[in-house]
Amino acid sequence: MPFNGEKQCVGEDQPSDSDSSRFSESMASLSDYECSRQSFTSDSSSKSSSPASTSPPRVVTFDEVMAAARNLSNMTLAHEIAVNENFQLKQDALPENSLASRVKHIVHQAFWDVLESELNAEPPEYEHAIKLFEEIREILLSFLTPGGNRLRNQICEVLDTDLIRQQAEHNAVDIQGLADYVISTMGKLCAPVRDDDIRELKATSNIVEVLRQIFHVLDLMKMDMVNFTIRSLRPHLQRQLVDYERTKFQEILEETPSALDQTTEWIKESVNEELLSLSETALTPGAENSSKSSLSPTVVLNNSYLKLLQWDYQKKELPETLMTDGARLQELTEKLTQLKIIACLSLITNNMVGALTEGLPELANRLKRISAVLLEGMNKETFNLKEVLNSIGVQTCVEVNKALVERGLSNLNAEVQANLIGQFSTIEEEDNPIWSLIDKRIQLYMKSLLCLPSPQKCMPPVPGGLAVIQQELEALGSQYANIVNLNKQVYGPFYANILRKLLFSEEATGKADASSSN
Repeated sequence: MPFNGEKQCVGEDQPSDSDSSRFSESMASLSDYECSRQSFTSDSSSKSSSPASTSPPRVVTFDEVMAAARNLSNMTLAHEIAVNENFQLKQDALPENSLASRVKHIVHQAFWDVLESELNAEPPEYEHAIKLFEEIREILLSFLTPGGNRLRNQICEVLDTDLIRQQAEHNAVDIQGLADYVISTMGKLCAPVRDDDIRELKATSNIVEVLRQIFHVLDLMKMDMVNFTIRSLRPHLQRQLVDYERTKFQEILEETPSALDQTTEWIKESVNEELLSLSETALTPGAENSSKSSLSPTVVLNNSYLKLLQWDYQKKELPETLMTDGARLQELTEKLTQLKIIACLSLITNNMVGALTEGLPELANRLKRISAVLLEGMNKETFNLKEVLNSIGVQTCVEVNKALVERGLSNLNAEVQANLIGQFSTIEEEDNPIWSLIDKRIQLYMKSLLCLPSPQKCMPPVPGGLAVIQQELEALGSQYANIVNLNKQVYGPFYANILRKLLFSEEATGKADASSSN
């Protein structure tokens, strides 16, 4: 995938100084506009990235829609490769016992049965086998680098199909010898992870089975080569990602003018909420406009990002600018919900039996592990949170009683145990005070993360009551901050245009009218 005509670079994970400067420049519109009102009231923004337009709607053709879809697909793939260190391609496996799987097995088995009957015939028929070696030759050649001329010439010489056909006509072709050469060459070209597969090939005596397994291992080698290319491409993509994604999204916006509608609504919702928070000044005449102009665009945008931590990903569409991170954000939100529940359970346990279990850090860790295991799969529709919370309460009582007995103390009485289990079960209820408290503190922590220039180097202090999940919360918060910061770098200019329209549209309109009258 070309980027500005540059060659692929391998082994450099850190961006250069010039790249870093471009990253900072791309975000300038989200910091400078707080210092300069002129940047918001001017008309220097790109018309195509404006959230609202006075021009009549343009008819979008099918070709333009398909072009936008291709741009989105390319941008999503590049983004995934760059930000996901574990990204790799895998072979599609058909569902076991499915019709497609059975048909594929029958067809393949029929082919190899025919090949075996041809090789065992008198005289043998080699045409299908020769075609297989021709295909193998092309696959082996595709693995070679441009400088591998010696091995290339050798493969072409040994697997020369014209020569093999001449040998077959005189019944002098050595199929086993050709297979041995192919296996030996595969051993030179394959990744170390395929060494066991090569050894198994060498130990197979049936020639038809050897050819069958050769193609299987070649398929694995092709996937290894693709994933190696992806790993080699990743440092280059990471350096070019901001410019590349921004350019691709601009192309999408030109093909689909409505590609920022959801994003505009997402930011507008935060603007309205911030205006409500300034309600004490909204009663005076003209206060609404002054409140709107006094809003901080950075605060508005950060509050928009915080909404993603409570997003209903099943029913609500994500902003267009966050589509490439949708799966990551959803997974992060689900993990955060689990951590909130664990923090609530820990707080309830400490309030009720903390005096009895004081000085037992292992008990707290064990209860945390039990809760985490039982809360796995919360995102599934069949998951019954109330039942799971009840089970966690019962198991917590068992573990606490065990710890008390080991210290020579008596078990919790039945009333305390019932109260503990009951409080656990009410966590899922709306407006639960403990849940609201923990949620507010986590929101405060995440908000403080977004205000830091580099969260990885200086993590903010964890609020009280969250010590039990501190390690997991810091790791999750770091991932969240990375997603947000990269998103700001890529889409900062688009957000600036939207915020300019939402916060200063009336002011800009007034200036334009005054200028025309003068």
